Amino acid sequence: MKPIIPRGRSAELIIAEELKRGRWQEANLKTRPKGDSVKVALAARLRAETTMTVGWIAERLAMCTRGYLNHLLYRRRKLGGE
Repeated sequence: MKPIIPRGRSAELIIAEELKRGRWQEANLKTRPKGDSVKVALAARLRAETTMTVGWIAERLAMCTRGYLNHLLYRRRKLGGE
């Protein structure tokens, strides 16, 4: 049985895992473009695997507004980037 992880904690674990995989630093989230493909992929994973809101994800990944992030996630789904 998996241990129960508070929802914000699991999201932070996913972010840390993806930063490590991409060899990024936390500062890269602020310096990379808002629509960076790696950030969009990470946002899609967070939406699929956690209950975090789009607004929280947009703010945490420095992706501007939740509306813009929704647009990027929609475009990713339409282009088959799931």
